[in-house]
Amino acid sequence: MTTTDVRIGTSGWQYPRGRGAWNGLFYPTRTRRSSGPRTGGAQRLDDLAYYAERFDTVEINTSFYRPVSPDVARRWVERTPAGFEFSVKLYQKFTHPEMYMKSVGRPDATIVQADLDDCFRGLEPFAATGKLGALLAQFPPRFKATDESREYLAWLLETFRAFSLAVELRHRSWSDDAQRTLDLLNETGAAWVQIDEPKFRFSIRQDLLPNTRGFYYMRLHGRNAAQWWRHDRAEDRYDYLYSAEELDPFVDVARAIGALVKKMYLYTNNHFAAKAAVNAIMLRDRMGLPNPGDYPAAFVEQYPEVRGLVAVQGSGETRKLF
Repeated sequence: MTTTDVRIGTSGWQYPRGRGAWNGLFYPTRTRRSSGPRTGGAQRLDDLAYYAERFDTVEINTSFYRPVSPDVARRWVERTPAGFEFSVKLYQKFTHPEMYMKSVGRPDATIVQADLDDCFRGLEPFAATGKLGALLAQFPPRFKATDESREYLAWLLETFRAFSLAVELRHRSWSDDAQRTLDLLNETGAAWVQIDEPKFRFSIRQDLLPNTRGFYYMRLHGRNAAQWWRHDRAEDRYDYLYSAEELDPFVDVARAIGALVKKMYLYTNNHFAAKAAVNAIMLRDRMGLPNPGDYPAAFVEQYPEVRGLVAVQGSGETRKLF
């Protein structure tokens, strides 16, 4: 590998409920919350601290549903080691106005200065401690490349110019006129997020190459095409485990562009039943990065793909570091 700072982690770290919960797999069975009283003589596990012992970055998804408060941000910073980085997904009001209006019961999604102030205050604790990675602006598939949307995107890019802004566009109209999209993003040094997900007629097409030397941002959502649009629960969409062969092309791309970018973020979003953690471990191994920490036996038993790549709790089993 090159001297590029490569960060590999998962999209979110806390999935305590549903059929795809992480408790009992990635996290030992005894933990449900990040803090709490001692129960049965044992202190509940701090899930974020536990996660940060194993990965050096995480993508915050809860910030999409409500802005991160400064107090919460400070607590997260305090619970992670030096050098750990948080990439923060932008609040839905900035990227999904219709979803915002429905979720908060308001007929208007006009962005006002108070919205920006809330966002900046929440980011400040991360930035002040050097733990802010990228700011992710994920737009919905219906966000098409029209004159109006380009004008809005230009405003967003300028407004958050001071941050490492990664923009996820999912409608094919953006890649059909790729040069115009690149020109818009490159004006402020924003990264065009490279994504892997099931491809449909109007899905964006990408070459996985970087558009800026500043940083590179990739998200792997899984390929569960059968449940992508039709599913009983939202988590079902992300019920997919990449095989080693499916991950290899991304590793090849990451190695090839290592000399072209200063920093690289790779996040796995196929979070159902901790499959994102499995694939992040596999990616780290293939990129020559260590996989520190140990894991519950249930995790390794369910996912033999990581056997030999990680240590098993209480077994004395060693892990492959390089």
